[in-house]
Amino acid sequence: MIDLLSGSTIADREDRDGADGRLAPAPDDAELLDSYSRSVVGAAERVRPSVAHIRVKAAASGAGGRRPAREMEGSGSGFFYTPDGYILSNSHVVHGADRIEVALADGRILAAEAVGDDPDTDLAVLRVEGGNFVPVAMGESGRLRVGQLVIAIGNPFGFEETVTAGIVSATGRSLRSTSGRLIDDVIQTDAALNPGNSGGPLVNSRGEAVGVNTAVIMGAQGICFAVPIDTARFVASRLMRDGYIRRGYIGVAGQNVEIPRRIVRYHALQSGSGVAVVSVEPDSPAARSDILPGDIIVGLGEHVVASIDDLHRRLTDFPIGETTTVAALRRAEMLTLPIVPADSRGARRPARQP
Repeated sequence: MIDLLSGSTIADREDRDGADGRLAPAPDDAELLDSYSRSVVGAAERVRPSVAHIRVKAAASGAGGRRPAREMEGSGSGFFYTPDGYILSNSHVVHGADRIEVALADGRILAAEAVGDDPDTDLAVLRVEGGNFVPVAMGESGRLRVGQLVIAIGNPFGFEETVTAGIVSATGRSLRSTSGRLIDDVIQTDAALNPGNSGGPLVNSRGEAVGVNTAVIMGAQGICFAVPIDTARFVASRLMRDGYIRRGYIGVAGQNVEIPRRIVRYHALQSGSGVAVVSVEPDSPAARSDILPGDIIVGLGEHVVASIDDLHRRLTDFPIGETTTVAALRRAEMLTLPIVPADSRGARRPARQP
C-alpha cells in the first residue's frame, strides 16, 4: 500500500519505524560526537609517531656582501614516507638550507640530508640515518570527496605534534607555487594550518596520508591547502631516484594573449587564446625549431595550449628528447614545427609572464 503523503509503502515505513508505528529515535548527539572523536583520536594516535619536526639553518650574507654572514633559522614539518628513513616535506621548508635536523616523536634528534626538492610542486624528500621509523600509510587523494573528514598534524609555531581536524572543502583546486607554476588538483581544507604545519601530513579518518600540507590564504579563515598524495608519491619517487624532477624545456619567454575571432574561426581553433612568444633563447629547442618572437603557440603535440600554464603542464608530462610538434600562428598563417624538448635542469623556465 502507498502512503500518499510520503510516497513510500507502509511496509517501507514499518521497516524504518518501530514496531508500534512510531518513528525510530534519532541518534543521540553525544553518540555522534563520540564517534567523531574516536575517528580523530584513532587517526592521530596512528600518525603522530611518524611526524617529524624539521629545523633548518642557512647562512645569509648582509646587504651587498659588506656585512658578515648571519645564520637564518626556520622550521616546518615532515613525515616518514618509508621505513628506511625517507621523509616527505615541503620544498619551501628546506630549500637552500645548509643544515637540517629533525626531532622525532620518540625524542631523538637526527641530522638529515636533502635528497631533492621540487619547487614547482613544493615537495621535498629528506633522509635520516637510523632505525625504528614508522611510515605513514598512504591513501588515495583521487578518492577524496567534499565534506570528508580530514586531520592535519604538524608543528605550528614550534608546538610539536599539534592535531587539527576539519573537512575537505574542495578538490581540484590550482595553487601557484613559489616558482610560478601551477600545482594542479590541490586539496582545499578547513583543518587549521599555521606556520610550521608546512610539510606535515593531511590524513583521513583511517590515518592514511591523502595530502602534504603546504599553504594557507593569509587573512582568511579556514582556507588551507595540501598537495595531493598522488602527486607527492610520483614526485617523491623521482626525487629518490634522480634528486630532481625532469621537465621539458623549449626555451621561450611568453605571455598570454587573445586571438582575433576571425583567425580562430578560419583555423577552427579549439581556444581563443594562446602564448605569444616574447623572446627565444639562443641555441634552445625553440631556436632550432625556427620559432620566432611574435609567434603565438596554440598547441604542443596533440594538446591545445591556451595559456602559459597549459604549456607548463604539457612540458611536464612530455618525454624529454622525443620529437613532437608545436602549432603556432605567424600572423595569420598556421605553422606546424617539429621540436625536441630538452631537460629543464639548469635551464631557464620554458615560458613566463613578463
